[in-house]
Amino acid sequence: MIEARDLIKVYGDVTAVYIPHIKIEKGESFGLVGNNGAGKTTLFRLILDLIRPEGGFVMSGEHYVMQNDDWKKYTGSYLDEGFLIDFLTPEEYFEFIGNVHGLTDGDLADFYAEFDEFFDGEILGKEKLIRELSKGNQKKIGIAAALMQKPEVLVLDEPFASLDPTTQIRLKNLLGKLRDDKEITMLISSHDLNHVTEVCERIVILEKGLIVHDLKTSGDTLRKLEEYFRR
Repeated sequence: MIEARDLIKVYGDVTAVYIPHIKIEKGESFGLVGNNGAGKTTLFRLILDLIRPEGGFVMSGEHYVMQNDDWKKYTGSYLDEGFLIDFLTPEEYFEFIGNVHGLTDGDLADFYAEFDEFFDGEILGKEKLIRELSKGNQKKIGIAAALMQKPEVLVLDEPFASLDPTTQIRLKNLLGKLRDDKEITMLISSHDLNHVTEVCERIVILEKGLIVHDLKTSGDTLRKLEEYFRR
């Protein structure tokens, strides 16, 4: 579903990402871990065509992401607050996203019902602009909006950060269900080794822009990750 080959991104004299080849299969839940500066967000920005590489390419399905926008129709993503329109209320923002994807009022009502527990009474009906909400509640809005059109591909950068423990558990359960349904390809980066191990069936460790380990999740994956980052 997602494939990158000879992908390279350079800032000054620093190579932020160099991926000779990686392929993420349709329906796979893919976790990306690494220390700060490892290149995780840069890789996701390349996959989403938010920045351009110095070399190589990314394909989503049959589409080269730099050559057309067709892949965007089935892709949901949330990397940071820059994806939000923060001078809108959450309701206005969801209505805008719904209109972009051709959703009906009934679809929007179903969406609100589906995410009612996730929002936990903190998002809708508050008469606040998005920029007036906490970082955690802004993240709830971004993650929910990324899932609004029921995408075939979902890209989330550090989705558990800034969320309270209850919301982290709810998000983990939500992503786990999506993983088990096998109807969506998920790419998730996280500093939380425990959560990403529980949610993703494959985990890649990135270091200085390079893939250093590519693991199928098993009973001892968390231990292996902890040993790697403990060195």
